[in-house]
Amino acid sequence: MTILITGASGQLGHLVVEALLARGVSPDTIVAGARDLTKLADLADRGVRTARVDYDDPASLNAALADVESVLLISASEPGKRFAGHKNVIDAAAAANVSKLVYTSAPKATTFEWALGAEHKATEEAIAASGVPAVIVRNNWYIENYLPDVQRAAESGVIAASVGEGLIAAASRADFAEGAAVVLLEDGHIGEVYEFAGDTRIDYDAVAAGAAEVLGRDVAYVRVSTDDHIAALEGAGLDADTARFVAGIDTGIREGVLDVDDHTLSRLIGRPTTSFADGLRAALA
Repeated sequence: MTILITGASGQLGHLVVEALLARGVSPDTIVAGARDLTKLADLADRGVRTARVDYDDPASLNAALADVESVLLISASEPGKRFAGHKNVIDAAAAANVSKLVYTSAPKATTFEWALGAEHKATEEAIAASGVPAVIVRNNWYIENYLPDVQRAAESGVIAASVGEGLIAAASRADFAEGAAVVLLEDGHIGEVYEFAGDTRIDYDAVAAGAAEVLGRDVAYVRVSTDDHIAALEGAGLDADTARFVAGIDTGIREGVLDVDDHTLSRLIGRPTTSFADGLRAALA
């Protein structure tokens, strides 16, 4: 079985390749895809095949998918411009008659309206309409997302957000990557929509406590209103639309989009997911 990992030069994609190799997959049956092949040199040196994959270039997708049986579509990184590229990958996968398409979606993508959700919902709908055998893995928040907040807190002692009492079910990027690898390799997942989440839901007081544990200093979570959050973001140089978008992510968290009580991820990877403090510690290292 040949597996294509799109976005393999990114942090998640690279970790998925590592997880496949760790599970004994032969390097020559893995195709690592990226726009810039020089960023895949370390994988190529280990025998992993590489291919140019540009979501906005259908010709590159058709070539990369030749003789591929399974593909991991890692969602593109630029909000507002994701769906067209995702649709190109889906169309290429359908044309190539792949036997499994795995997509990294967002939590509650089809049931919760929030700043990051619309393009993931559209992508899931396009996958369903394509008829390609598929598995949706909706990744909750990466612990590593908090690295900038923690680095600032090392100086300020504060993590400020407009999430209120919202809960997150974060896990490490490596946890999610391993989950994707399992779904790619195992039979029996076609048609499933998995809410991949950390084993323990925490609020932002616990986020601050985890930061304090890792930093070795007091860190407090400071609750701010959405309006004050937007104003602070604009004061930091963001334009009004971008500031509202970023604050809208906190609104989604406050309203429960990341409050997922689901242990599918730890069940599939065969171990507990990484604790928040341990994930921060690894990210800072």
